[in-house]
Amino acid sequence: MSEKTRIIIMEDDEAIIKSLKKILTSKGYEVEAVTNGEEGIRRCGLRRFDLALLDIRLPKMNGTEVLEVLHRKFPEMIKIMITGYPSLENAVASLKRGADAYLMKPVSPYSLLKVIDEKIKERSRRSGHDVRRDGSSSVNEP
Repeated sequence: MSEKTRIIIMEDDEAIIKSLKKILTSKGYEVEAVTNGEEGIRRCGLRRFDLALLDIRLPKMNGTEVLEVLHRKFPEMIKIMITGYPSLENAVASLKRGADAYLMKPVSPYSLLKVIDEKIKERSRRSGHDVRRDGSSSVNEP
């Protein structure tokens, strides 16, 4: 059996981590969390993640810097920026640096899950495989 879709959360607020983990694990995702960008990059080097949720403001290394590293080292990983400090400048910078989506806090569970599902489906279409939350997959016919 294939592995579940893996998500890493990079967020310095423990309450937000707890909330995101609860939402995501209840939908069948395998979730890990770190509280700073350096640790997030280190973990991504140790294990494959399908998707990263990144806060823009992180200790040790800000989220856009982490995004650039992840985009360079793990281009196939889906990267979604989440911020409590939304601005057009941040959104444009994040998208230019490789973010697949940009969400504003507080993000509703519905919106978060919808964006994650859409991005996973987009990646599956590009790769020719249909990947499900539980890790099973099937090949899409051309």
